[in-house]
Amino acid sequence: MTTERLDNDYDVVVVGGGAAGLSGALTLARARRSVVVIDAGAPRNAPARGVHGLLAHDGIPPAELLARGRAEVRRYGGQVVSGDVGAVSPTGDGTTDDIGFMVALLDGRTTRARRLLVATGLVDELPDVPGLAARWGRDVLHCPYCHGWEVRDRAIGVLASGPMSVHQALLFRQWSADVTFLTHTWPPPAPEEAEKLAARDIPVVAGEVTSLEIVDDRLTGVRLADGTTVAREALVVATRMRVRADFLAGLGLHPVPHPMGIGEYLPAEPTGRTTVPGVWVAGNATDLAAQVGTAAAAGATAAAQLNADLVEEDTRRAVARYRGGKSSTPRD
Repeated sequence: MTTERLDNDYDVVVVGGGAAGLSGALTLARARRSVVVIDAGAPRNAPARGVHGLLAHDGIPPAELLARGRAEVRRYGGQVVSGDVGAVSPTGDGTTDDIGFMVALLDGRTTRARRLLVATGLVDELPDVPGLAARWGRDVLHCPYCHGWEVRDRAIGVLASGPMSVHQALLFRQWSADVTFLTHTWPPPAPEEAEKLAARDIPVVAGEVTSLEIVDDRLTGVRLADGTTVAREALVVATRMRVRADFLAGLGLHPVPHPMGIGEYLPAEPTGRTTVPGVWVAGNATDLAAQVGTAAAAGATAAAQLNADLVEEDTRRAVARYRGGKSSTPRD
């Protein structure tokens, strides 16, 4: 199969080829739906050495997991195409039996879809500290369930960079007794937060972090604005999470601020159904905290609901044809 072929029409176009998108496409392909995954090739977890906490695949490199997923989708007749979706516009009038979309890629290619599954994930916006981005996914981390075991019992610094930073420090304390909270450019923890940190033996160090100390390609500490160095072997940060969803503007579907102040997301029902008829969303685009396994499960859930919606539409149309055929049958 030519993996880059893009047909004119599909039952479902899946935008985003990560765990959520590929899982959804696999479910749809096995349901005998014509489906294509359009993937820009920029997975969120690309810098990580391995995917952790994924049953039966713990530690698998992210690229290998995605390669296996693409092969499985293709095995059942689904397509995976490289490309960036630039815009999506409605082709029907939005009524129950007239839902459809025109999907336009940035390279000029277009295709039509009866339904859309958005699984574009998100972009982590990192704190502006020199040298930090280069260590992202290695010894600069954010998720204890993804990376906590790998830095267990090591000297961990938690950089105050978001409203959940104190919570991060308390979580990482589960993996190490040597956790330090760095206030950086944020105000000191509120009294109640400071009490919690003190109760868990997490010291608070004031001062802006201006750089990272690296020796032999390993993090050894952070340097403060006053020249002080705080020895640390891992640094935890809170990112601002931004959904990749600009292409949905033509449908009137826009990201909204997350209630916890950690970024933005696309609101959806638990099944992934959005407020726009025919559009479902799964994975980090709607659940900022979703790990790979959670995202994959959400993709499968959304795909099953999406397929059921198509079955209902197919059945309504079949009933209409059936009734039309009966009414035209000559009577004796």
